[in-house]
Amino acid sequence: MSLPITLACFAIAAYAAGAAGLTHKVLSDGTAHRSAAWLFVGFFGALFHLSLHVWATVHQGSPDLHFFAALSLIALGMTALTLAAAWLERLEALAVLVFPVAGACVAAYAFGSNPGFHGTRLPWPIQMHAWLALLAYAGLALATLFAAGLWLQERALRQRRITGLIRALPPLTQTEKLLFRTLSASFSLLTLALVIGLVFVEDLFTQDLLHKTVLSLLSWAALGTLLFGHWRWGWRGPRAARWTLVSMALLGLAFFGSKFVLELVLQRT
Repeated sequence: MSLPITLACFAIAAYAAGAAGLTHKVLSDGTAHRSAAWLFVGFFGALFHLSLHVWATVHQGSPDLHFFAALSLIALGMTALTLAAAWLERLEALAVLVFPVAGACVAAYAFGSNPGFHGTRLPWPIQMHAWLALLAYAGLALATLFAAGLWLQERALRQRRITGLIRALPPLTQTEKLLFRTLSASFSLLTLALVIGLVFVEDLFTQDLLHKTVLSLLSWAALGTLLFGHWRWGWRGPRAARWTLVSMALLGLAFFGSKFVLELVLQRT
């Protein structure tokens, strides 16, 4: 078995074990608190996950940012943010959702492509643009989970049904605070990515990249509108969840929609 496949298998196994342990804790106790052991298992999954991408970068001599690799990197970013949230905000329940997603993305990268053989040598400004965009997407994906949790919590409170995973979530005010912190960070990263792209990418408005540019700008505008509405008019709850989903969908279409068509359908880099 090759080294990248071995690393991927260890990462998948650790993510699966961590998710299973946390899920059992939530279902049995109604809370994921004091689950440091299972989070530690997931942390090892993240280390193996990171090692896979480091190996691919060293082997190729440049980062692998193609479709499945980008998907895996975003999942790695989500995992890192989730582990930080679990440590700092006692938000262990989030890992119940994020660990399986990360494991699936590692599997797609390891078995759906050939790790380490798709690297593209890019100028540093373009690499910076790509990394910032990936970080912004990881943050926005995590914010989408916060928004979904916020919507579920408000719905459960209205219906007076606090059961299952809802009991394991933090208080409503804490979830909302984390949502807008994450959205603000994602907006800043996306702003930097767009500025660098507009300055350094000469063909940003060519036919192949026009739709990606337009959709990214629309996602940035939706995210900015939500943050301004929250600051000016106190937007929150279902409205915040809807705007977050719109921004996430637009950025997903911009990034993965274009990469899917160009790389997997048209077989172009």
